[in-house]
Amino acid sequence: MIKPLSMIVLCLCLAAPAYSDDGNAILQKVDRNLNPEAFEMYRKLINVEPDGSKKEFIMYSVKKGRDQVASVFLSPASEKGRATLRVVENMWLYIPNVGKPIRITSLQSVTGGIFNNADIMRLDYSAEYNCDKVEKREGLLLLHLKAKTRAVAYDSLIMWVDDQKLLPSKIECFASSGMLIKTLYFKKIKDFGDGLVRPAVIETDSPLYKGYKSVMIFAKMKKRDLPDEVFTLNFLSRVESLR
Repeated sequence: MIKPLSMIVLCLCLAAPAYSDDGNAILQKVDRNLNPEAFEMYRKLINVEPDGSKKEFIMYSVKKGRDQVASVFLSPASEKGRATLRVVENMWLYIPNVGKPIRITSLQSVTGGIFNNADIMRLDYSAEYNCDKVEKREGLLLLHLKAKTRAVAYDSLIMWVDDQKLLPSKIECFASSGMLIKTLYFKKIKDFGDGLVRPAVIETDSPLYKGYKSVMIFAKMKKRDLPDEVFTLNFLSRVESLR
């Protein structure tokens, strides 16, 4: 007996995998595996020039929820005391003796390397992107992510995720034209304690800056509850007092 068309459509809908819903759920799990809901951490950022010379920065950072991040530079001496704040897509830089924070953009870089401000002041990926498609490939999940708004630094991402650990191993970042802007490599999985096991190193390179490389090394990452006051412009000059 031939099924009515409505029954066939219903069967196809029930059989089709809900990639979008499943992908967004996976992305949220990846976010939590990378970071607790609220935490503090130290990072070393290293910019490597084609001739092998390096410039290093050390930052102390705190994050709360999906979209609030504050940081302060501890070294080098020329940067010490500079602080940054990101709330959703709004970003500011505080420079001692300047008087008031100045607005900055996601595509600029407070360290001058391949990592831009969106990379350095990273929100939860699920706060900025929707997962349009999931592929399975030899123990990896490929999450195809699309920016929710045009204010996001990258129009789309392809996130390569370990299907067991649900941690990224690589993220390719694309412009709206489809051009590859940079690739992020997640390396050296480390146990930070309290159930947090994640990559301790992120490296990046870009076809736009051949021979250059930037590295971000994470240390002393741990859960910490913080008041909302910390993520305000008035508190920027005092971020270092949280250490």
